[in-house]
Amino acid sequence: MIGEYARVTPAELDRALGDPEWALKLVSGRMEAEAAQCPEPAPARCLDIDKAWDALGFLLRRTSFPVDIVHGEEAVPEADDWGYGPPRYLTPEQVRGAAEALAGISAESLTAGVGPADLAAAEVYPVIVWERGEPLDYVSAHYELLRPFFRAAADEGDGMLMWLG
Repeated sequence: MIGEYARVTPAELDRALGDPEWALKLVSGRMEAEAAQCPEPAPARCLDIDKAWDALGFLLRRTSFPVDIVHGEEAVPEADDWGYGPPRYLTPEQVRGAAEALAGISAESLTAGVGPADLAAAEVYPVIVWERGEPLDYVSAHYELLRPFFRAAADEGDGMLMWLG
């Protein structure tokens, strides 16, 4: 399971909420186009955080993060499964709040005091990685991709679609 994100303009978000099939085509096309280019997170329209999504969710909940940037705040109405469930979304206002909160939390402070044993005990996906004692560098690296991605989305007034693929 891979955590996936797609930035969408307010007009695209409105259309996606009424036509999730259109949204899937839009996002799939963008993902395909960007796969060849491999853009940096800030200009990218799509981003995946690989299997770090559950660990990031666990760590962000510990900070009382104001927005659920892993699973989204709302489900896209009547959307089919995009992998492991239907997509969810954040409004431009929620993206802005998330970007501001992300700016105030470094990767070091996010993971401070937490080790692989803590993630294994909490059954954070993928548990086997944490049971092997893998360091949280992998999670920190993906967190550092999210920060400029959300900042750019907020600066441009974008909303966000997210799903597990």
